[in-house]
Amino acid sequence: MKIGIIDYDAGNLKSVETALNFLGADYFVSSDPHKLIKSDKLIFPGVGEASSSMGILQSGSLDHLIKEYFKKGNPILGICLGCQIVLDSSEERNTKCLGLIPGVSREFSHEMGLKVPHMGWNQVGQLSKHYIFNDIPDNSSFYFVHSYYPEPEHHDASIASTNYGISFSSAFSVDNLVAVQFHPEKSGPYGLKMLDNFIKGKGAN
Repeated sequence: MKIGIIDYDAGNLKSVETALNFLGADYFVSSDPHKLIKSDKLIFPGVGEASSSMGILQSGSLDHLIKEYFKKGNPILGICLGCQIVLDSSEERNTKCLGLIPGVSREFSHEMGLKVPHMGWNQVGQLSKHYIFNDIPDNSSFYFVHSYYPEPEHHDASIASTNYGISFSSAFSVDNLVAVQFHPEKSGPYGLKMLDNFIKGKGAN
């Protein structure tokens, strides 16, 4: 089982690699679409700004790779920014995103008195049974760092929610894609278990 990790200069690759090394996963990191399309599963991580990240994806044809991979039907895990830009668009610089899943990434409102970015540990409440949460207790805490949050158009796509001034979708899944706003690779034993579930799971609910 070969796991491909997309390298597009968007942050947290080393922490993802460290977690996968700990789990003994067979993986490779690449920015080459021709190599990534051959992987059995794909991890789409990221920390950064939506517009510049989309520019990098487009310049290396990685946007086409992700869309093709999604259509191919093999499992994809989106993390943080990789969760947001699978949607149609982001309010961050009014960015047009990948459009795999109908929805928008919205900015946390400073008017609510919230500290932005939302940074630190927060509970993730499971909304439906999904293989990614196998053997992870409901309302377990995971590590977040983000100023924008995903809002899938279809509410039944959400598989988990988190409260930070508002209740937002912190994980959603459609077909072979599962996306999480938090960082499982920085979230201790339950985060490692989530990554292990993705690696070993069949990629279906």
